[in-house]
Amino acid sequence: MLFDSAVYFVFLSIVVVVYWRLRFRAQNAFLLAASYFFYAWWDWRFAGLMAISTLLDFSIARAIGRAGSERKRRTLLVVSLAINFGLLGFFKYFDFFVASAVQSLEALGFHSATLAPLHILLPAGISFYTFQEVAYIVDVYNRRIEPADSVLDYALFISLFPHLIAGPIQRPSHLLPQVQQPRRWDADKAFDGALLILEGLFRKCVVADQCALVANAVFSGRMGAPNGALVLIGSYAFAWQIYGDFSGYSSIARGSAQLLGFHFMVNFRQPYLATSLQDFWRRWHISLSTWLRDYLYIPLGGSRGGRWKTYRNLLLTMLLGGLWHGANWTFVVWGGIHGSWLAVERALEIGGDRAMTFAGRWVRRIFIFHLVCIAWVFFRAASIPQAISFLKSLAVWSWQGEYGVAARLVAVVVVPLLLIDLQLESSGNEYLFASTSWRPRVAVGLAFTILVAFFSANEPNAFIYFQF
Repeated sequence: MLFDSAVYFVFLSIVVVVYWRLRFRAQNAFLLAASYFFYAWWDWRFAGLMAISTLLDFSIARAIGRAGSERKRRTLLVVSLAINFGLLGFFKYFDFFVASAVQSLEALGFHSATLAPLHILLPAGISFYTFQEVAYIVDVYNRRIEPADSVLDYALFISLFPHLIAGPIQRPSHLLPQVQQPRRWDADKAFDGALLILEGLFRKCVVADQCALVANAVFSGRMGAPNGALVLIGSYAFAWQIYGDFSGYSSIARGSAQLLGFHFMVNFRQPYLATSLQDFWRRWHISLSTWLRDYLYIPLGGSRGGRWKTYRNLLLTMLLGGLWHGANWTFVVWGGIHGSWLAVERALEIGGDRAMTFAGRWVRRIFIFHLVCIAWVFFRAASIPQAISFLKSLAVWSWQGEYGVAARLVAVVVVPLLLIDLQLESSGNEYLFASTSWRPRVAVGLAFTILVAFFSANEPNAFIYFQF
């Protein structure tokens, strides 16, 4: 059930209408059933896995809350982390590490290795709900929150369908209290939510899917052997594809939640306007970057152990963050590029842009955007050799007429999104044109509807982050 499909909006409409006719406790029960139906639509076999994982963490958190000794509390925490990361590791990384081990043994001359991958099917959304469960257990252990009293409330916090498949990763302290308290219909918030959904459809169906046509053609070789022009066009196309795709998903998720009376954290704040890589990660996939900061970087020691340990912690955090994205060494290299440059910025004390001139700010933005694009090549490529070969082709310049067509297509859909980001950046608002009256905002919503209706790409493309 894709967010940009007709069946999803039929499902959402039915859920919203029924939901607001129920009382609070019935609302939670109904939403839990609807969320499991939504998850089972992808593959019903994995609904049981999520339910078991949910029940285990609910029970362990309650036991941590009752435990009288610190040793018992720590043991329960370790058990929970072992279960959560064990399940994630098995389903997501078992085949990857087996294949890597076989390749390493063959490189050393052992060609009779009997290890074989199991071709394990990856459960949808397991990376996202696992991180959410880990955050809950750790917060209960650190006494930041109290363990949930109701298994129904906790199960809904984990499985609420707008964030279930691809986030944003919800913090327990932000979403769980909303689940535990009655919600009231707010017409203004619902209106904001509807506009978020339309904006998200524009980002996904127009920007991301049109850019995907170009990016897929370039990276697959359908436009010919890579050269400088193709590398630039393909890299730019993918950069805006993944941004439009994931920010579009996040906007639809947030909008859907607001129709149900929930507020989700903002997951993107104009990341391609960042003036440093630190700034980029304060703007890109904010729910993941703050999770990595709070539950990995800081526990590793953060910046408390001196300069070199800080660099180590930055690099290790981003390497693991890269591996979280997928079972491929290309993602590890992608994380390594980000982690290395974050360490360089820390060493050179490159930070905010308050004292910068207008021109200086844009120079920094353009530089960071291109650094991010270089890393995206590894993220998109099927293998490290392919990514390296792709980047080496920058030294070979060639131009053909079809390149201009592809470049213009990317520019035509990217410019409106860039203007949207500039408006959000200048206003500082969470919602587009939030400070204006409802009339221009209705006009914007109609414009999004027309653009989606007439300029969506004909070739369907699943949301990129569904594979993570």
